Amino acid sequence: MRIDLHTHSTASDGTDTPAELVRNAAASGLDVVALTDHDTVGGHAEARAALPDGLTLVTGAELSCRIDGVSLHLLAYLFDPDEPELARERELVRDDRMPRAQGMVAKLQELGVPVTWERVAAIAGDGAVGRPHVASALVELGVVPTVSDAFTPQWLANDGRAYVDKHELDPFDALRLVKAAGGVTVFAHPQAVKRGACVPESAIAELAAAGLDGIEVDHMDHDGPTRARLRGLAADLGLLATGSSDYHGSRKTCRLGEYTTDPEIYGEIVRRATGAFPVPGAGG
Repeated sequence: MRIDLHTHSTASDGTDTPAELVRNAAASGLDVVALTDHDTVGGHAEARAALPDGLTLVTGAELSCRIDGVSLHLLAYLFDPDEPELARERELVRDDRMPRAQGMVAKLQELGVPVTWERVAAIAGDGAVGRPHVASALVELGVVPTVSDAFTPQWLANDGRAYVDKHELDPFDALRLVKAAGGVTVFAHPQAVKRGACVPESAIAELAAAGLDGIEVDHMDHDGPTRARLRGLAADLGLLATGSSDYHGSRKTCRLGEYTTDPEIYGEIVRRATGAFPVPGAGG
């Protein structure tokens, strides 16, 4: 089985619609794909309706969190999307995205970059606007060559010159909320150092003690030594070690299935979940 547990659609900051994403996942030879848009489940219904025969959909979301001033992302799988407290927190984060992006545009303009809010909003379309949309505008203007190159201290990295804070969950609260909604949690790209400051391993240990289920080990932002170190940390802390592409369509260079999760780990995630179940494709 080929299992990719971290992808994004136009419901947040990807360039594939949810329907296109599941079709592309099947065409890429995946057996299981998780749709984990940022702080939203808005793409799940379309993905279900278009799900090809032979592909299983794992519903999820990537939750924006912050601990001790450092941002982190928590992948939440197979939770009940209607659980009211978790739904309310997702809405708070989403509602903060537009003023935050407008603030980044204003900072870029102060730095002499001729970016406009109208263009960023057009790039985002119906999705939840975020930094990748601002980064795409910078690529269009020739300020940076790729979206990834915008995530540096010079521009949009955490605490970068044009960075603006947003409402983010306390990760311990997020763990509690996801667990109450029957979901399973995995710390996304915990050592993606190019994006800015990362939480220390001591904090990962505290999250593990509070109920974190796993950490994303195999990821494009982790080099070989980092993956080896994280795999050892997962073993020491009794955490599941996952692998994922973090696919964003054409917005990033990563491919669907570039990194994958071991079937036994996937089976354990499904076993632990009680809020929702994987959706088998029926030829949508």
